[in-house]
Amino acid sequence: MLELRDIQVDFDGFKALGGVDLTVAEGELRFLIGPNGAGKTTLIDVITGLTRPTSGTVGFDGHDLVGRKEHHIVRLGVGRTFQTAVVFEELTVLENLDLAASFRKPLWSLMRQRKGVTEAVEEALSRTGLEELAERSAGVLSHGQRQWLEIGMLLAQRPRLLLLDEPVAGMSREERERTGELLTGIARDHTVIVVEHDMEFLRRYASQVTVLHEGKVLTEGSVDQVRADPRVQEVYLGRRASDAVGTGS
Repeated sequence: MLELRDIQVDFDGFKALGGVDLTVAEGELRFLIGPNGAGKTTLIDVITGLTRPTSGTVGFDGHDLVGRKEHHIVRLGVGRTFQTAVVFEELTVLENLDLAASFRKPLWSLMRQRKGVTEAVEEALSRTGLEELAERSAGVLSHGQRQWLEIGMLLAQRPRLLLLDEPVAGMSREERERTGELLTGIARDHTVIVVEHDMEFLRRYASQVTVLHEGKVLTEGSVDQVRADPRVQEVYLGRRASDAVGTGS
């Protein structure tokens, strides 16, 4: 579904990405990890059109994404969240989801009063577990609930690929577990890429992992394969090797 070849990004002489190759299959739940400055968020920015690469190609389901505007990439079926949840605080949970679900509709249709809740919105409410909060203002939600709402807003758009940037940052243990279950469920009928620093979360929920370091792919494979790679242990020098890739021991 997603194929990146020789992605390079230079920022005023600083090489943020130095020739990244990445292939993600349809229906895969891929985790993207690496120390700060490894290029993880920059790579997501390239896929979504926020950053144009200096060179390289980004193929998504037969489309070349390089040079396309962000909203065009969204319409092709690519959605993302950010490290800080972006929701409309003055609107209710339901209104946020409804607005997100309407992005494909023409402007004139948005002026008309809604009648009932669409299937896409109902499904997003159900999958995120926010049904009881549907009429509550997004501004009063907890940190975890805001993150789930943003994921729900993506689901309401019916994307094929979801890119989630540190979705469990700042969450309690219970919220992390609930988010892990949510992502596992989403991955049954979507392709998901997760940028994450929480290594215990990675250990519990990741299947395939790609490790970035200094703007390049260091290694990739299963959690066990990545954990055993001496290069990964060296990158995370200063921590126990087991902590570096989330053995939980």
